[in-house]
Amino acid sequence: MRSYILSGVLVVLAACGTASETEPELPSQNISTSLKAQTEVDPNLWMEEVEGERALEWVRAQNKRSLDILEAHPAYAGYEAAAIDVLTADERIPYGAMRGGLVYNFWQDETSVRGLWRRTTPESYATATPEWETLIDFDKLAAIENKNWVYKGADCFAPHGTTEYKCLISLSDGGKDAVVVREFNIATKTFVSGGFQTDEAKQNLSWLDEDTILIATDWGEGSLTESGYPFILKRWTRGTPIESAVEVKRGQQTDVGVWPMVLEMADGVRIGGAVRAETFFTSSYHLFVGDEDTAQQIPLPPKSTIQDTYLNKLLVTLEQDWSDEADNLFKAGDLIAVGIDQFMEQGGPLEIAPVFRPNTTQAVSGVSASKDAAFIAITENVVGKVLRLNLDEEAANWDTQPITLPGTGQASLLFASKTEDIVFLGYEGFLTPDSLLQYDSKTGRVSTLKSLPPKFDTTGLVVDQKFAVSKDGTKVPYFIVRKVDIELSGQTPTLLYGYGGFQVSMTPGYSPVSGRLWLEQGGAYVLANIRGGGEFGPSWHQAGLKLNRQRVYDDFIAVAEDLIARKVTSPDHLGIMGGSNGGLLMGVMLNQRPDLWNAVVVQVPLLDMLRYHTLLAGASWVDEYGSPENAQERTFLHTISPYHNFDAEKDYPTPFFVTSTKDDRVHPAHARKMAKLFEDADKPFFYFENMDGGHSAAANQTARAKRTALEYTYLTEQLGLSLPEKAE
Repeated sequence: MRSYILSGVLVVLAACGTASETEPELPSQNISTSLKAQTEVDPNLWMEEVEGERALEWVRAQNKRSLDILEAHPAYAGYEAAAIDVLTADERIPYGAMRGGLVYNFWQDETSVRGLWRRTTPESYATATPEWETLIDFDKLAAIENKNWVYKGADCFAPHGTTEYKCLISLSDGGKDAVVVREFNIATKTFVSGGFQTDEAKQNLSWLDEDTILIATDWGEGSLTESGYPFILKRWTRGTPIESAVEVKRGQQTDVGVWPMVLEMADGVRIGGAVRAETFFTSSYHLFVGDEDTAQQIPLPPKSTIQDTYLNKLLVTLEQDWSDEADNLFKAGDLIAVGIDQFMEQGGPLEIAPVFRPNTTQAVSGVSASKDAAFIAITENVVGKVLRLNLDEEAANWDTQPITLPGTGQASLLFASKTEDIVFLGYEGFLTPDSLLQYDSKTGRVSTLKSLPPKFDTTGLVVDQKFAVSKDGTKVPYFIVRKVDIELSGQTPTLLYGYGGFQVSMTPGYSPVSGRLWLEQGGAYVLANIRGGGEFGPSWHQAGLKLNRQRVYDDFIAVAEDLIARKVTSPDHLGIMGGSNGGLLMGVMLNQRPDLWNAVVVQVPLLDMLRYHTLLAGASWVDEYGSPENAQERTFLHTISPYHNFDAEKDYPTPFFVTSTKDDRVHPAHARKMAKLFEDADKPFFYFENMDGGHSAAANQTARAKRTALEYTYLTEQLGLSLPEKAE
């Protein structure tokens, strides 16, 4: 879900030519009686009761059965130990954010399982062993309160020109998206007695000033959208009960949600407003002009995102072509600057100027501003770059200046703030450990602040970028990480990862766990940049929406077939993995091409595509997948729904379903019900449902290590990976 508190960065994407986006013709008649009978009578609905005793009894039995097998495998103990070693190692970069000249960091390790929220000085932070001051010990807090607290972030505020920070701390019981929020005083290192505090809900709060917050939460019956998010925004004043908060913006139950928006301007002025997300990909932006309780809509196109503010202008990315009031034409993927002075004074016109237009190989992946400069992160052929934006105010022209990076990997904007000169950048590659770069926006100097030592042996490993040709002729890029001297005989155990949705780009990243558990053992790793993602901008994403979604699956199949044609691997040695929307991809691949793979890791998946919109946050995704309530879209969804296309007579590879009881975003019933079909058909499968962990299926690093070790043990066995002695 997008965040609308404009103090960080958002991922949005730019344009690239793709195949035609005309939706294929499908029958428009009403759903047939036979289809209704086939899809509406579901014998496994009892599994949708998340913590129903019958469902949990089945879960516990399946967990035990699968764990008894996988944990007894010769690879498992070594894999788990290696994963724990990597995930809880002290040699990790303590990524941080600066507030009031100090660096704040959240840290988990073997001792602090739930984690520490802590801070240090910039001088100490630059050393190999910073001296940290602990602000909150979440393990101690959980023990005192008898809760499985998972830290979900902090929104901090200090009056302009001061460092008297108070923070809204979000805490999740077990890793759910729903959180409780409590006000915390940095100076006293205590939660504020009588301060802002909420009950558990899917909610968003933002500071308007020291004594006022904007809050969208569960206000009681009838206050949540069909997607389970709030649609009523209120202004809450310190010292008053939450029940007395004043409504300032209301959406509709059919929206995805309404959230607070606070624009932080260069002079410290904070402008309150609201974002109403009518759909997952369209939003309207509203500012409180004049009367603070009157929200006036900014005349921006529905497919646009306010990324940040700079020089009292809004930096906005476009996900659609658009003409402004002066008939200036902008393209999907453009970054524009929007002056709002006249709008704020009298509701007048916006002043709009072009800032950056990506070419067909580029996409904007992040925008952020510091005290002295603004920056954009882009990808070019799926390789990251960071550019500094420069404005000639007299000529009203913008240009860009590249920031020097260590190489050609993945670059990202990690932190920038209107109160700080220092900007933190991240850099990594498949074989290049993470580096934390410090950029001084005053001097333009880049320095490597911290860099990880290698966490796995890269000797003899190479990275190639290849292109497969999809069914409609579109070239689909993918990366392959492999041993340079592998024999092209189709015998290499290969893991293919994909996602393909929601404008999310799959970019090169350093994964020490995959490196230790897979690449070191001789396996190959492949990352597919299929449509539905944002690697080449909005059109790359939009080419796979709704009735066009088969293109996403055709792209993934094309990558697999290209790997086999190049004799990198073969179906007996090819495995696939994906989570969430990628879990849906895995389920579709199980049904459409079971002949192509011998292992399928289905993580926190969507699988019942005819009921997904009724489960948890599912209703918010109808603009991605289509609505089962629409006859034409339901007909198409039935053709791809993994749950409804299972065939008890078909020869499937043995899948591994992974989910979490506490996932309150994608319902665990998707995995449960699909696995039950395999059980009822007496077909082999593995199943692991973590009883905590939320949508990540792991509440802490130890749990994450266990889940990962189980997955790679399964892959090792299914794909015939030969373990060297050290891994046995």
